[in-house]
Amino acid sequence: MRSEQAPLFLRVAAMGGLLFLHVPLLLIFVYAFTTEDKSFQWPPPGFTLKWFAAAWERPDIWEALSLSLRVATIATLIALVLGTLCAAAVSRSRFFGREVISLLVILPIALPGIITGISLRSAFNLADIPFSFWTIVLGHATFCVVVVYNNAVARFRRTSGSLVEASMDLGANSFQTFRHVILPNIATALLAGGMLAFALSFDEVIVTTFTAGQQATLPIWMLEELVRPRERPVTNVVAMVVVLVTFLPILGAYYLTRGTDTVAGSGK
Repeated sequence: MRSEQAPLFLRVAAMGGLLFLHVPLLLIFVYAFTTEDKSFQWPPPGFTLKWFAAAWERPDIWEALSLSLRVATIATLIALVLGTLCAAAVSRSRFFGREVISLLVILPIALPGIITGISLRSAFNLADIPFSFWTIVLGHATFCVVVVYNNAVARFRRTSGSLVEASMDLGANSFQTFRHVILPNIATALLAGGMLAFALSFDEVIVTTFTAGQQATLPIWMLEELVRPRERPVTNVVAMVVVLVTFLPILGAYYLTRGTDTVAGSGK
């Protein structure tokens, strides 16, 4: 069966939408190589690689990058544990208030980031918790849990409960059932959710602003450089790194969840 070709105006509109979304990103890549360090000219007066060397030698960039990677890693691990447990409870059990709990889990990512940031800052102040590495992690975990939960609960609902029952009937205990039956069926969903959570945490700005205190993650460092720039092209070099670090997990998550409409035991 031959697929029908889309009308010309739809193809033009789609191309226009893609250009609107991605041309600004391409400009960041172009200006990372420009020889001009004071302002942005078009076309660039020349191209050079010296800004990559300048970024490599900046200790403040490495400190910000290290902080972002550590925060994103730990926030993702917390989200994997809490999001998976919550998804298992909501999808596998029926209890009073289940839908309310599901809504409350999703709510943090639906709220504006500034609301989440202000509420977390107020809570830390009331509890006399000083701003530190862990306050950033807790702030990021609030929305990372949602990403993992959404992936895990969708996979749980597509995995037949008869697989678990069959495992138990054959003599497997709870841990063996989880390891050999449940985990293989939800592994790609968890990996995809973890990758998306890592990408979201790595480039988060608003919540970090309210929970970081005097520390600077890489996105906060970029924001400060835009306000008080030292070397403008260096900021674009760092922006390239952020784009690549966030793009690769998102691409991986797309390929991991593609073609998973049918999983073991679904529909039985």
